[in-house]
Amino acid sequence: MSKWWETTDDPTDHLNFHKTLKADNSFKTKVLPTFRPDKAFQLSKGDAFRVYLQKLSDISGVRIHNLDSLLEALDQRINYFDSLGCVASDHGLRYLPQKGKFTVMEVNAVLISVINGDDLRAIEVEDSFTFYVLSEISKKYHAKNWVQQFHLGPLRDTNKGKLAILGADTGYDSIGDYQQAERMADFFNYLDTTDQLAKTIIYNVNPADNAVFGTMIGNFQGEGVRGKIQFGSGWWYQDQLDGMIEQINALSNYGLISCFIGMLTDSRSFLSYSRHEYFRRLLANIFAEDMLKGYLPYDVDMIGKVIADICYHNASAYFKK
Repeated sequence: MSKWWETTDDPTDHLNFHKTLKADNSFKTKVLPTFRPDKAFQLSKGDAFRVYLQKLSDISGVRIHNLDSLLEALDQRINYFDSLGCVASDHGLRYLPQKGKFTVMEVNAVLISVINGDDLRAIEVEDSFTFYVLSEISKKYHAKNWVQQFHLGPLRDTNKGKLAILGADTGYDSIGDYQQAERMADFFNYLDTTDQLAKTIIYNVNPADNAVFGTMIGNFQGEGVRGKIQFGSGWWYQDQLDGMIEQINALSNYGLISCFIGMLTDSRSFLSYSRHEYFRRLLANIFAEDMLKGYLPYDVDMIGKVIADICYHNASAYFKK
């Protein structure tokens, strides 16, 4: 059994259950929060965004009235999560944002207008807004020695009729076919040039992006951290047999499989945790088949250690602060 579990939590979550578990010395397994601020980037969501900012303002104690105060509120919550042992952030995005043509002053002006109920330019500047907010909090992750995760590529809310009736996240999302490479390179370069690029895991929902993600991680590795930038395991539509095998083979072909941190479970269902056993079995099969074919040395101890590292030890070392 793992020495710790991580939950996925919004910055506005009170985390009271985490506080209770942390104070319970009889409960030996750590349960750590993960910071997921997706709703803080949804500038074009109108009233829903304004309601969210008010909720964030209330729990942080910061009156959010512009870009600086929004960042201050998020910083306060990052510090709070950190005090409860948080070691990772997570973000679900179509693609990583770019600066675009808008300055910080222009983005700030639009944000103030949105806060005051004027959504006229929200969609126009949303990518630049996301860039400025995400890049600033990403610098905080680096300072805290957190791992930042980016789940990239879904096309959400495709059925607008069902969205109107049932709301978001009700089963009408799909694989998107966005351009990912240049945006990733631009965003990582922005942070790396000032040595503020945190340990990073990138996950693709589109299997066509396997080679792109597998090669991108090699561009931003850093000294002192083994496998600093990771090509994450098969996710969402890809966390099934073919998807997992394709991700593992792509990483093995383009990267360094021995540094891989293995399978992620970000589902809300305990029943999905069996995918870790599923992953271990197919991983062992891949290595065994390559050994039998002569592609790898027939050295059970050496290959066994690689598999054990992928299934546990690499992740245990990677997520330590």
